[in-house]
Amino acid sequence: MKPKQHCITSHSPEETLRLGAFLGQQLKSSSVVALSGELGSGKTCLTQGIAVGLKVPKDLCVTSPSYSLINEYPGRLRLYHVDLYRLEHVSELEEIGLEEILCSNGVTVIEWAEKLLNFLPDERLHVAISILNDQTRNFHFTGYGQRAAVLVEKCVNF
Repeated sequence: MKPKQHCITSHSPEETLRLGAFLGQQLKSSSVVALSGELGSGKTCLTQGIAVGLKVPKDLCVTSPSYSLINEYPGRLRLYHVDLYRLEHVSELEEIGLEEILCSNGVTVIEWAEKLLNFLPDERLHVAISILNDQTRNFHFTGYGQRAAVLVEKCVNF
């Protein structure tokens, strides 16, 4: 199956949060969202929106787990927020239990996913983020697998 693609432009962090919330509402058990983009592109902002869509309690602050590598949040589905920015060796993935998380019933969002493309499941949503200016970002969605392709189709209507 050929990957399904779509691009959405966000003109502000607030729009990015709404886009993330829309995604979070659509995500199902065992979904994997792989994020790539340079520093400051909006990966964490999009993840914060996904948390809203997953009904993570508002009193929990969703932050990038740069030093711990993984943060977990309760919600409609458990959110596993993974940040691989500081990952030095793939062997560290075993230590943090990423394989078990990817096989869980929760939703896994991975920042800096390009560091382990060969490790990601075949069924996933990849979001490549491009900075256009201080406020504007392009979100390039690629759905690998049937469920992710359907999700990209839903994004067309965002």
